[in-house]
Amino acid sequence: MDLNPKFRPITTFIFDFDGVLSDGKIYVQHDGEQVRATNVKDGYALQYALRKGYRIAVISGGYAESMKLRYKDFPGMEMFLKTHDKVKMFHEYLNLHNLTPEEVLVMGDDIPDYKMMQLAGMKCCPSDAAEEIKGIADYISPRPGGNGAVRDVIETVLRLHGKWFEEDACIW
Repeated sequence: MDLNPKFRPITTFIFDFDGVLSDGKIYVQHDGEQVRATNVKDGYALQYALRKGYRIAVISGGYAESMKLRYKDFPGMEMFLKTHDKVKMFHEYLNLHNLTPEEVLVMGDDIPDYKMMQLAGMKCCPSDAAEEIKGIADYISPRPGGNGAVRDVIETVLRLHGKWFEEDACIW
């Protein structure tokens, strides 16, 4: 199946955090702080896409200070944490930025992402997503969550738009 028609109009990426930007594991420290592991290659792709003018948002039901800290130096990346109604936040985000659903790629991995993903022009998930999510996905990354799935979809879109690995690619 040719996915180019669905990837081509993408200007905006919305990611869940747990299981997409992270591998889904939460480490609870002795002080109660919850720590998640993220992938530096995903981080590179996120900051590169932001520099190329794409919008990136995180809509997650999870919350920990470390989640905000991980992306604090990514100018323009919007974080909506502790979100109980992802569909409502999705609509608010699109209205805020005057976006159509066709411009938006959503990557989720589990049942709380299901209804929000159904609204997106491009529905993606990591290889280790829940079966219900795989069932509605337009694209299933060969990479698991927290291990390059985010990089995979960003790189795919930027390559299609001719914006991947340009002269400024070697600058972080």
